[in-house]
Amino acid sequence: MKKLLSCVYQATRNSGEVTRFAASSVASAVGAEFLEWNVDALVDGYIDIVSQAVGRELNWEQDDVAMQNIQARARGPGAWLLANLRGSLLLATSNRSEAAVGYATMDGDTCGGLAPITGIDKAYLLEWLRWMEQTGPLDVGPLAALSAVNAQQPTAELRPPAENQTDEDDLMPYAVLDAIERAAIRDKQMPVEVWQTLEEQFSEYDPKQLGVWIERFFQLWCRNQWKRERYAPSFHLDDENLDPKTWCRFPILSGGFQRELAELRKMLQ
Repeated sequence: MKKLLSCVYQATRNSGEVTRFAASSVASAVGAEFLEWNVDALVDGYIDIVSQAVGRELNWEQDDVAMQNIQARARGPGAWLLANLRGSLLLATSNRSEAAVGYATMDGDTCGGLAPITGIDKAYLLEWLRWMEQTGPLDVGPLAALSAVNAQQPTAELRPPAENQTDEDDLMPYAVLDAIERAAIRDKQMPVEVWQTLEEQFSEYDPKQLGVWIERFFQLWCRNQWKRERYAPSFHLDDENLDPKTWCRFPILSGGFQRELAELRKMLQ
């Protein structure tokens, strides 16, 4: 297995011991090679170069997204270098929920020649990981090391630790995101129709909050088609695949559902 699969953990000062332990534990449990290094020097170097060029120090208050993305992007060259050294195929990590809203750094976590789970939504993946920890496939059994993964909230760990960043705080609950995606993209519903569908399905949430999440989804979906065009190829596993190379075409430049979203906002006033 060590010859077949290599894993690398590329830390920054915003990375935590919990995620490092989870990564090393799962790699060890499946018998993979586990490597690790720190990329803070690379990140700081890029920030210093650009700060000098623009004539001001980059900071979290003004440059939050850019400061996050450079950390993910600085990890790309090292992962590619390792793959080149081993003559290996680099696997990208994004899932379908992230692809739908562009919650990924181009040339960062999207680096790879194949994206094996980009056709699978995050809510399903979280359920599958719990099943894999507790039950597992027939004649294989559970992978107890996954408890270190399942015990934590999904997080990019790109903001300072005091921010307690989680994916769902950045976006919305994954179950809601995936329901919106199915209604909007697979079933081709307009924003008001999606809201009516979700109001019945997620009665535990305030209808206005559902409206905010729906608007956010449509805006992010339209804004990030260019990212989906550049994702590594994925597998077409069901009728909800978003890979434009194999199924779901959408224009890179579009009107962004502005008229339909205005109708939704009017209904929620």
